[in-house]
Amino acid sequence: MTQPRTLEGKVAIVTGASRGIGEAIAFDLAARGAKVTLTYSSDRSREPAAALISRIQSEAHSSAIDVQCDLKDPTAPTQIVRATVEAFGPHIDILVNNAAIISSKFAQDITIEHFDEIFHTNVRAPLLLLQAVLPHLRRPEGRIINISSVGGRQGYPGTGAYAATKAALEGFTRNWAAELGGEGTTVNAVNPGPVKSEMLDQVDPRIVQPQFEATAVQQRAGRPEEIAEIVGFLAEPRSSWVSAQCISASGGYAQY
Repeated sequence: MTQPRTLEGKVAIVTGASRGIGEAIAFDLAARGAKVTLTYSSDRSREPAAALISRIQSEAHSSAIDVQCDLKDPTAPTQIVRATVEAFGPHIDILVNNAAIISSKFAQDITIEHFDEIFHTNVRAPLLLLQAVLPHLRRPEGRIINISSVGGRQGYPGTGAYAATKAALEGFTRNWAAELGGEGTTVNAVNPGPVKSEMLDQVDPRIVQPQFEATAVQQRAGRPEEIAEIVGFLAEPRSSWVSAQCISASGGYAQY
């Protein structure tokens, strides 16, 4: 089924968009008509990013560019915004903070370096991106969408640093919504449960799978496209009455 072009003329930035949830989000927004800047960090993601741009052009009939950058670098957000404005003009409509790092480390094994790496990517980068985007954000229909996680509320052994970043991102979501709501900008978070992706593969299945099967109503991992559909709605003008929400997309966690 063809996606309605409800975002025609809009410009979106999606971080961490070469694969998984980010890839699905970038394609979904493009299919709705948006021009998309997608970011990736490592050289091994260059080919998947190029393939996604080709797919956006041929199947979604929209425009896209990619930016390779390390979001731990505090200058990366300015680089991303500069490339977007040069490619698509002075206005940006949608920011999706999707990029994140996850790893399995128990509390006694978390080093300062590990802590800083995760927080700089998962928390500081979304803040700096928001700051870089704001001078270009088109009002009154600006959309900021943060990809959080059920891990920010539901405890999993060995994912404490990651969980703390997602709890922080939810705090940002509610506060940014309060700060920007007077000008018509909405800020929301989507909190996926385990989704079939490369990121999920990085977590020890002995940690996640038993708890997931015991507490999820649907007892299966999600698909990236299922998260992208929610993000797509939140990016549209018709979602203007939805803000400051952290929306669970987790297959029905009983303890969530």
